[in-house]
Amino acid sequence: MTALDDLPIRDDLRGQRPYGAPQAQVPVALNVNENTHPIPEAVAHDIVASLASAVLTVNRYPDREFTVLREALAGYLGHGVAPEQIWAGNGSNEVLQHILQAFGGPGRSLLGFVPTYSMYPLLAAGVGTTWIPAERDPEFELSPETAARQVKAADPDLVFLCSPNNPTGTPLSLETVAAVYEASRGMVVVDEAYAEFAHDDEASALRLLEGRPRLIVSRTMSKAFAFAGVRLGYLAADPAVVDALRLVRLPYHLSALTQAAATAALRHADEMLAMVDDIRTQRDRLVVELTRLGYDPKRSGANFVLFGGVSDPHAAFEALLARGVLIRDVGIPNHLRVTAGTEAETTAFLEALAAISPA
Repeated sequence: MTALDDLPIRDDLRGQRPYGAPQAQVPVALNVNENTHPIPEAVAHDIVASLASAVLTVNRYPDREFTVLREALAGYLGHGVAPEQIWAGNGSNEVLQHILQAFGGPGRSLLGFVPTYSMYPLLAAGVGTTWIPAERDPEFELSPETAARQVKAADPDLVFLCSPNNPTGTPLSLETVAAVYEASRGMVVVDEAYAEFAHDDEASALRLLEGRPRLIVSRTMSKAFAFAGVRLGYLAADPAVVDALRLVRLPYHLSALTQAAATAALRHADEMLAMVDDIRTQRDRLVVELTRLGYDPKRSGANFVLFGGVSDPHAAFEALLARGVLIRDVGIPNHLRVTAGTEAETTAFLEALAAISPA
C-alpha cells in the first residue's frame, strides 16, 4: 500500500497531521464545542420549507454574491455593518482560508498567540504562510502591552486573535485588539466564533471596524446557532477586503441550499439564540463545580471550560470515555476541556468526573 511519504507532496507539508478531534458514539459528547441543544421544531420546519423551495432551482448555479444572505447577516450583526461589508464561506475555516489566500502566501507570515485554535497554523501551512507562535500572559490572558510588543517585534503580515480564545475560553479586551491593530502594518483578524456566549460586559470587535480598513471580524453559525452541520461562516470588514476575497474564492462557493438554510435560520435569530442563556448558565455551573471538585477552571467567555489540576489528562480522558462521556484533551499539560451542554449532559459529566477524581 502506498504511504503518504511515497507521494510527491510539498516538502513543507511533510510530517503535518490533519486537524481532527476524536469521534466516538457516546451518550454524552462534549468535545468539539457544539451547541448540543436541538433547533426549535417550528424553526426547523421553516428551514425545511426554504430548502424545498431552493431545491426547485438547483439546476441553476446559486447567487454568486449570496445577496439575500449578506443582507440577513448584516442585519443580524448590527453595529452599522452594511451588506457590502459581509463575506461568507463554508464554515469560518473557509473564510479564514480565503483571508490567508488573499493576504498570506510564500514569503508572508501569520502571528497568533498560543495556545489558540489549532487550525490557524494548518491553514497557514496550506498556503505557504509562515506561522509565528507568540506568547500569552499567565493564565492564558493577553494584555495590550504583551500583544503589541510581540507584534511589533515579529512584524507579521497577518495577526489572528481568537476572542474568546479557543481552547482556553479567555475573553479578549477591545483595548488589546486596538493595540494590536496600531502595532501592525498588516491584516488583523478577530475570530469571534464564540462571541454570542460572551459575558454581557464583553464587547464585540465589530465596534472597532469603522476607520480600520485592515481589521476583520469573523463569525460562525456553527456554535450559538446550532448550525454546525450546515457549514456557514462569515466576516465583516471594509468593502475593499471583501473585494480582495472575491479574487481567491471558488466559483459559486456557497450552495443554494446553504444560502437558503442560513437565511431561514437568521429569520428566527431570537428563537435560535434563546438557548444561549441556558448554555452560559451551564458554563458558569461548570466553573463552580470544577472548583468544588478541586480542579482549576479558567476564565471563559465561550461555551466551554478549560480546567487545570488534572494529574494525568490522558488517563482522565479515557476514564470519562469509559463512562460514556467524551471531552477533549487539547494538549495543554495537566488540562482538559469540556463543552457546556444541556443541564443533563453537564450533570452526567460532573458525576463521571467526581467518580474518577481522587478523594
